[in-house]
Amino acid sequence: MDNDIKLFKQVYHLTADQCNPQQEMPMSLLVSKIIDIATLHANAWGVGYDRLVRDNQGWVLTRLTVEMRRMPRVNEHYSLSTWIEEYNRHFSVRHMEIADEQGTVLGYASTIWCVIDFTTRVSVDITKLEYISRNALPTKQCPIAPQRRMTNITPTRTATHEFTYTDCDINSHVNTVRYVELLLNQFDLDFHRGFFAHRLEMSFVKECRYHNQAIVVIDDNAMNDCRLDIVVDETPRVRARISFAPRE
Repeated sequence: MDNDIKLFKQVYHLTADQCNPQQEMPMSLLVSKIIDIATLHANAWGVGYDRLVRDNQGWVLTRLTVEMRRMPRVNEHYSLSTWIEEYNRHFSVRHMEIADEQGTVLGYASTIWCVIDFTTRVSVDITKLEYISRNALPTKQCPIAPQRRMTNITPTRTATHEFTYTDCDINSHVNTVRYVELLLNQFDLDFHRGFFAHRLEMSFVKECRYHNQAIVVIDDNAMNDCRLDIVVDETPRVRARISFAPRE
């Protein structure tokens, strides 16, 4: 793979064991693939985990927005393409396009990343990283609406959850995919049979850890704008909005 490539693409095949009960890709798997392709693209530039960890640094996902017309279906091939549109001292804006094997766009994702110094927990000035300016692709934009501002929730209901071993990632923080699963599990199987998550917005405020006792605060008065917070010690750690659309 060319280290100077600005637009990075991977093709995948959705097998039956990866599907949800609706015989399609679950949102949690899509989020996993979004993180994977961002990592692969950074690796292609020589600035992935293996390189940054030498300086005790690493990429951290701070915001995620996904908007899908439909999900890939069982036995379909699909692709993810990714590029960096813009950046500043603290954040890099990376987008993804999801398409079927005919090239029809199924949806988009927009992510915001920063580089953290693991010792000081302070973000690194990424404008000093020369590969960013060399490889950004400002002419290719993402057509979905920006993430909306997350505000305090007046809950219609709550749920509790304790994070355990399999929730944790390489840094012993709760894995992003586990957050997605926790959010979607607040809606039962019959609900998911009738609706799909058309748009997901997540803002990551502070990491959760092993054995944290979390409260999921939910406002589901409006199916096209469900709002959820994952709260630990009375502080929101993850804030989210999910817009559900009826299945055809």
